[in-house]
Amino acid sequence: MGTRPSRQLETFPNPEPGRDYHVRIRVPEFTCLCPKTGQPDFATLHIDYVPDQTCIELKSLKLYVWSFREEGAFHEAVTNRILADLVAACAPRFMRVTAEFNVRGGIYTTVVAEHRASGWTPAPPVALP
Repeated sequence: MGTRPSRQLETFPNPEPGRDYHVRIRVPEFTCLCPKTGQPDFATLHIDYVPDQTCIELKSLKLYVWSFREEGAFHEAVTNRILADLVAACAPRFMRVTAEFNVRGGIYTTVVAEHRASGWTPAPPVALP
C-alpha cells in the first residue's frame, strides 16, 4: 500500500462476525474544495458502523479521505459518496457517516447519511442504573 491518495478501500475479516459491535472512527482532517469558489472546506468525519463479514482497514481509509483534497464537492454529495463507497467496500450491517463542516460564510453544516442492511435490526438499548 502506498502513501499517496487513493480511492481503493481495503478490508480485513471481521474477528467477531457472530456479534454485533460498534466501530467508531473519527477523521478530524477531512478536506475538499468548495465547488463554487474553489476554496478549501474542512470537516471532521465521524464513521460509526456495525461490521458484518469485513472491517475497513484504517490506512486505506486515510488514503481514501486524502483523495478528496483537490476535489470540488457539495457537503451533501461528498458525505453520501463516502457512505456509498464505504458500504460498497465492507457491506456493514449498519453505517452512519456524519460530516461536521467548519464555518463557511458564517454557516456551519453537518450532514448525516445512514445505511442499514436489509433485514438487520439493532439490539434494544441497554439502560443501566
